[in-house]
Amino acid sequence: MKGLFENKWSVIGIAVFCSILWGSAFPVLKVSYQELQMAPDDIIAKIVFAGLRFLLAGIIVLALLLIISPKRILVTRRQFLVLVILGVIQTTILYFFFYNGLAKVSGMQGAILSSSGTFFTVILAHYFYKNDRLNWKKTVGLVAGFAGIAVANWGEGLHLNFQWDGEGFMIMTGIINAVATIMAKELATGIHPFAVTGWQLSIGASIMLLIGVPQISDNAIVFTPFGFGLLIYSAILSAAAFGLWYSLLKYNHAGEISMYKFIVPIAGTILSSIFIPGENLNVFIIAAVAMVAIGILAVNYKGRKIASDKNKQVKIEQS
Repeated sequence: MKGLFENKWSVIGIAVFCSILWGSAFPVLKVSYQELQMAPDDIIAKIVFAGLRFLLAGIIVLALLLIISPKRILVTRRQFLVLVILGVIQTTILYFFFYNGLAKVSGMQGAILSSSGTFFTVILAHYFYKNDRLNWKKTVGLVAGFAGIAVANWGEGLHLNFQWDGEGFMIMTGIINAVATIMAKELATGIHPFAVTGWQLSIGASIMLLIGVPQISDNAIVFTPFGFGLLIYSAILSAAAFGLWYSLLKYNHAGEISMYKFIVPIAGTILSSIFIPGENLNVFIIAAVAMVAIGILAVNYKGRKIASDKNKQVKIEQS
């Protein structure tokens, strides 16, 4: 199994596969809203639906950890408090904005706007880590990325479209994701990555269900066999993508693997145009995807020496 995550071509294949899985979440959720007859303005229904998905995903990840390394599933009281904090921020709050924001924008816009998290992380890292400062490559990447995000919201009349509870919520997910990434790196040291993922998903999702279930209206979510299948798929894609991605990070350079995340907005936009009725690629979306992809590649590009140093640091943190 270790060789699978170290072979050059299998690593590329797995990284691309994970990115496509994450990209597929956008059309899957948009189609789920329609299939389950959830009203665009029904915030509570979105909270409950997100809670169901991520509780199931968290349980899958923890079950996998229980099989491969049972002792790693246990955490101390302090570590559990950290996981509660991460669960609230990285699952409860983040996906409140994500699920409700995605209901107000197209799947293609959502895929592009959510990529802002990569760029906000680069900005925050500049202030938190002395060895991760902004340079000209990262600056070019940030300019290209944020320009692409702006272009994604241009209509054909060249007007910038922006709704706080739509585009604004999606950008908020990027900011929250960046903050949570820094917090996880600082607070979750000594906890197995699968345990961090599984526990914070399960805890955050449970909070969403505790808030949402007592308030949900009758028939706010109408489950059908197809809709139930979409829920199961979305939970499995999260568990599989996280599990495979963390396995790649364990044996490879973090910078080299992260570069493949440029595929997420590309996969998200293409799959949305295929599976979501009424969504079609246009010159603005294509230009936006290109700029965001270039931006992600630029901010993650490392020279050989820097990549080697980063890899040593990652292995030390994971040992």
